[in-house]
Order: sequence, then C-alpha cells, then structure tokens
Amino acid sequence: MAHKLNSMRLLEQHKIPYEVVPYPEDLRDAELIAEALGVPPFLVYKTLVVEPDRPGAKPLLVMIAADRVLDLKKLAIVAGEKKVRMAAHKDAERLTGLKVGGISALALTHKNWPVFLDEPAMQHEHILISAGQRGLDLRVPTTALMGLVRARIADVSSDAGG
Repeated sequence: MAHKLNSMRLLEQHKIPYEVVPYPEDLRDAELIAEALGVPPFLVYKTLVVEPDRPGAKPLLVMIAADRVLDLKKLAIVAGEKKVRMAAHKDAERLTGLKVGGISALALTHKNWPVFLDEPAMQHEHILISAGQRGLDLRVPTTALMGLVRARIADVSSDAGG
C-alpha cells in the first residue's frame, strides 16, 4: 500500500498495534470478505450507519460481526432513542464521506457520533474492521478499539439465521 489512511495514523498516534489485511475491493459483503480472508465471520466487523428518527440527532455508528444482523429495537433502547432506522447506502456515504464497504468508526472519530460495539466482540482479543477504504481491513485489539472510538458495548444484534 502506497499511503497510510487516517485510521492507521490514528492507531499509530495512540501506539495501538494493528495489521493491515487487504481483500478484493469488489467485495462489499462482510461475510464474503471473511470467507475471502479465511477467517470466521464472527471476527469480521461491519460498521453500519443508523439514523435516529429525531430532528437534529447525530447518526449512530454500530459495529457488528459479519454473521449478525442489527436489531433496531435493541439499538433504539440502548441509544435512548424512540426509533432508529438504517441509513440508505447513499445517505450513509453522504453522511460519512466514505463508500459503503469502507465505512470505519476509526476514520470518523472527528465527527463525535455515538458508537456502539456489539457485545460479542468482547469475547475476542482482536477483530477486523474497515480501514476506511474498500479493500482494506485492520486487525485491531478489541479493547483498544473500544477506547479509541469511545464505543459503548451493547447487545444490539441477533443471529443472522433467525
């Protein structure tokens, strides 16, 4: 890779070790990315943009494993919102300035949006998250990531199988 992304600079600034994990740029689905990398889907985390149904409310960033689905009702409760909805892809890209498939809480710390990390992540020493660009994930220590992005740990997902 020719240049460092802001997410990498931020990790280095805070002396947090990380590993760059490239994958084919045309992959958008976190489960397919996990498969391409040969890692279990419960270690590859996708960052979702969620909008509270309240004028002027900041968007929420939610990190959940590739094999999980976001439970909007659970998220609304822990976020203290009456109702929340997934941002459409075009809205997520407009709000973040990043392409879907490359949205990263690390690349968006300057926005000071509330960040939620799904509870199962805490069972793992390291997880993979987007570097802020399609085709690049970062393997980062879960606890350090949580502190750096000021994530709240919460049960906000359910099994993708049902």
